Amino acid sequence: MKAHFSIRAIALASAAWSGALALPALAQDAAVPSVEEEGAIVVTARRREETLVSVPIAVSAFSGEALERGGAIDITDLANMTPNTTLEASRGTNSTLTAFIRGVGQQDPVSGFEQGVGIYLDDVYLNRPQGAILDIYDVERIEVLRGPQGTLYGRNTIGGAVKYVTKMLPQEFSLKLKGTYGSYDQADGIISVSAPLSDMIRVGGAFARLSRGGFGDNLTTGDENYNKDIWAGRATFEMGGYGQPVLMRITGDYTKDNSSARGGHRLIPGQLSGAPVLGDVFDTRGGLTDPKQYVKSYGLSMNITAELSEAVTLRSISAWRKDDSASPIDFDALPAVDVDVPAFYFNEQLSQEFQLLYDQGPLHGMVGFYYLDAKADTAFDVRLFTTVAGLTAYTQADVDTETYAVFGDFTFDITEQLSLSAGGRYTWDKRRADVLRQNYLGGGSPLFGGAGVAFGAPSTNFNGEREYKKFTPRVSISYKPTPDHNIYASFSQGFKGGGFDPRGVGTNAPDLNGDGIRQDDEIASFLSFAPEQVDSYEVGYKGNFLDGALYVAVAGFYADYKDVQIPGSVACTVSVGGVATPSFCGVVSNAGKARFKGLEFESTARLGRDLMTPGDRLNLSTAVGYIDAEYREYIANVPNPLNPTQNVPTNVAALREVQNTPKWTASGTMSYTTPIGAGSLYLASSVSWRSKTYQFEIPNPYIDQKGYALWDASIVYTAPDDRWTLGLHGKNLMDKEYKTSGYTFVGANNAAGFPTPTLGREGTLTAFYGNPRQVFLTGTVKF
Repeated sequence: MKAHFSIRAIALASAAWSGALALPALAQDAAVPSVEEEGAIVVTARRREETLVSVPIAVSAFSGEALERGGAIDITDLANMTPNTTLEASRGTNSTLTAFIRGVGQQDPVSGFEQGVGIYLDDVYLNRPQGAILDIYDVERIEVLRGPQGTLYGRNTIGGAVKYVTKMLPQEFSLKLKGTYGSYDQADGIISVSAPLSDMIRVGGAFARLSRGGFGDNLTTGDENYNKDIWAGRATFEMGGYGQPVLMRITGDYTKDNSSARGGHRLIPGQLSGAPVLGDVFDTRGGLTDPKQYVKSYGLSMNITAELSEAVTLRSISAWRKDDSASPIDFDALPAVDVDVPAFYFNEQLSQEFQLLYDQGPLHGMVGFYYLDAKADTAFDVRLFTTVAGLTAYTQADVDTETYAVFGDFTFDITEQLSLSAGGRYTWDKRRADVLRQNYLGGGSPLFGGAGVAFGAPSTNFNGEREYKKFTPRVSISYKPTPDHNIYASFSQGFKGGGFDPRGVGTNAPDLNGDGIRQDDEIASFLSFAPEQVDSYEVGYKGNFLDGALYVAVAGFYADYKDVQIPGSVACTVSVGGVATPSFCGVVSNAGKARFKGLEFESTARLGRDLMTPGDRLNLSTAVGYIDAEYREYIANVPNPLNPTQNVPTNVAALREVQNTPKWTASGTMSYTTPIGAGSLYLASSVSWRSKTYQFEIPNPYIDQKGYALWDASIVYTAPDDRWTLGLHGKNLMDKEYKTSGYTFVGANNAAGFPTPTLGREGTLTAFYGNPRQVFLTGTVKF
């Protein structure tokens, strides 16, 4: 990693300025409420406090208390309760996130590709998907914003954003113990403690040990498969707050995931070994054990908020984050070294954001500045030892991102009922890439302890950079016939930066000028891809009825998606010492155009109270999403029927599907709360449903998942004064078996009726599955 001298200087200057500002003022602006206040839920979707009804954005908000009561484990659980949203573990790990909202996202975790859904931890953007599956503990609230959020949240929130907000420290001493025990030897322990050092200073932290046995086994190595072994902690220092004009909040967090690598389940027999398909989908036979799987992620952030006057507030957000991970990815899921990929991921980022907020009279809004310096280094082997004397393709890809942005967003209240909002963001984006691809024979590369010998010149030895500039506007109009009802219409634009495909083979680049030499600009053109853009139109309604007993939100959206980035890994042929050799290549393209249109509905209703005993309540929460997502243009090179040795650019949009985007998503939760003496009892039952999901753009009958439903339930008793709770939770109670992702390197069926291997000789067609039935008991004690 290179030293970040310029941005470190900016961050340190910010820290010095913030500290100087905070010390004489000794405090902060009040914390944002996370739960109902007189029937109004408060969110910060537009980076300022607003009620859920008032904000003209499709946003779902979940309080920490509600998530804990429902037995939520990590942020992927939110996908079951949020329309048109997919959040799931990315194939071989517990910690790498695949996120899609309204058809936009990214599931390739290597450097060079970035998420289309922004993940924010206390307003700090997580630039890479590694370590982005955040376990839910000590959380104040989580917000899921749907649709492009490029004006206020930046270039990689083209699909939406997920905001994870931790709790502020209380003014009194607090100690909370939480323990969980359940099926598959689940055993979790969380300690949250805080203490005031003075009237103005508080310190605290939360420490978690999260463990679970595997849902299955690796029959080759003896390791547990789909297990969980995590240590995590968060420490916080706060100065000020609770009515004071300044807040300084410094937070450090650390997570270490020692879980075993997740091995895939083969869907076809081994085409060389004849290994049969295993009976348990959570079992695997993968033999790759080096490097040992691990994920470490940690960071430090400082958030300063200063009320300069009744109308003006200044905010500074400084952050540094780093994550390192090692992953033995056994694509073929067999002991043979057929398609084995040991990989390292090293990511680091430093960011600084300033916001100046104004709120007085009819004008509300903010202007700001953002800077990000991020390094993403990836190294991996692709081992094909059943072909050509143990061929390994080693790739080292270092991709650096430097981004500046200025932005603003203001709302003007034309009348008490009518408001107009407008904003925009101008982004300067620079991507630099160093990509090395070297073939080895006779073993793996030296970086992964292999004894292979470098063979021939590197097929890629590339250094290049690209710059992108983009203005992303947003405008909306809201009409509120009463404060409890909001009808709005909006237009927003988002974009995701371009980059370089680290898996691409430079020697395959076309000789554009015909001089017989592949020059750097020709290789850069071949390996690079352009930014993608979404123009989104939305109309919606939000309202409270019956004195807050019923909340309804309806949104309709239409989006034009342009220059869609389609990363892919395919079997290919490369020249090794002048010999045409099967290998593994990246093929990335800007597919062309897609169109998304859909509807979303959310509601929370109190169906009754005082039904069987005074003080009881019966509630129903629902969420329904529908999206019609289709490619309008998808250009691919296909063989010329008149000359099969030539490829012809062809629009194959009719043969492609939008991945990780089911047409229908729906959920419903019926809950009943009743007093039991001075305490209370909570009972809830939830059902969520997702229609057919395509794992990749090319439909695959083996790994695509048909529609399915999940049933969860919870029973929680809360003692008087909330001193302790005892809860019983069940997830996927019907033990539904469903695929979440997979790998495929196969072609048309052979004479035996099985797909023909296109990479390796065993045939790689493996799937990964969502969690089976889990039942667990949770208890908390507060002091």
